[in-house]
Amino acid sequence: MYRQTLQATGAPEGPGTDSSPLPFLELLAGKYAKWQISQAKHAIQLYWCYTRKNEAGPRGASSTQRPAPAHADLEFLDKLRRLIRFHHLSYRTEQTYLSWASRFLAFAGQRKGSLPCLDHLKCFLSHIAVARGVSSATQKQAFNALLYLFRNVLAVQIDGLECVVRARVGKRLPVVLTREEVRDILNCFGGTGRLIATLIYGAGFRLEECLYLRIKDLDFARSCLTIRHGKGNKDRETVLPERLVNDLQTHLDRVQLFYQSDRKKGIPGVLLPEAPGEKYSNAGKEWSWFWIFLSEKLSIDPRSGVVRRYHVYPTSFQKAFKLSAARAGVVKHATVHTLRHSFATHLVERGYDIRTIQELLGHSDVSTTMIYTHVATRNKFGVVSPANDL
Repeated sequence: MYRQTLQATGAPEGPGTDSSPLPFLELLAGKYAKWQISQAKHAIQLYWCYTRKNEAGPRGASSTQRPAPAHADLEFLDKLRRLIRFHHLSYRTEQTYLSWASRFLAFAGQRKGSLPCLDHLKCFLSHIAVARGVSSATQKQAFNALLYLFRNVLAVQIDGLECVVRARVGKRLPVVLTREEVRDILNCFGGTGRLIATLIYGAGFRLEECLYLRIKDLDFARSCLTIRHGKGNKDRETVLPERLVNDLQTHLDRVQLFYQSDRKKGIPGVLLPEAPGEKYSNAGKEWSWFWIFLSEKLSIDPRSGVVRRYHVYPTSFQKAFKLSAARAGVVKHATVHTLRHSFATHLVERGYDIRTIQELLGHSDVSTTMIYTHVATRNKFGVVSPANDL
């Protein structure tokens, strides 16, 4: 029926067409239910995706063995890297965007056309959703990265993406640890790792937010911690657990020894955010900007090549957490972020206002915070299972 509509309207049929399914879907309006129209749209998207795939032929390399980038692709990637740094995007964003751009350029290079075009983008986004089965969040991340590539490097505007197959958006409940499981995991940590894990759970941090803390972000007098440049480039305050005050002060005494040693050896100051770094060139050598959870080894800045002191590397702590969870005998699929989920859920169980929890977590939308009400063990309606009467 869709093919007949294309022929009736004079639109080109088969691979290579950019014909929108909207006219066909409008013909269905009033004749079929909404769910049937939605089903038809998804079927058309799959048809479009596979006809493009068949036109291109089999890919020459598997996903695990990608071909080496062509010379033109390397020029695109180099220009993309320079623009990302010019726009002061984070290093993590730079790595993510370059990774997706590299995959896309390799994908587009095996298809017709001398340069990557909008047609390649549509096919790639559909391909990772259908053939690779990525999540909706991953497909959105890929789209954002490639949107930046097309607008800033290729100078091509993005439109007409109705035919792209959308990855299905699932509703998942977060994994939550009990208080006993949190305690068991923390007891399997040692030294600074235990302090980091306890602070993530006790303040609701994301991992990077905790590791990026600086001396000036601690406020013992007000019992609070300040997160600078958090997710969405937003600042916020959260609670400082009272039981960690003495441990933090002892930890800072040890950190100060590293700080004094770095100053005596003339080691460059710590990395600063872009704006303060440009305005206050020597601020990185001040105690207030020093890392709370520093790495004991010096590192090479991947952008400037400067050897300086960095904070604990996220991957290192993630591995330590996984090992501690295994030693504690926790069988749940627990990650570092599970501590943040547990923080929010345990506050819900203790009866704290959802708006307060939203502010502590830094959520823009309260509906994001509301998900923790579904995993809290507190039974708000006093429901008794009928199985209890058996």
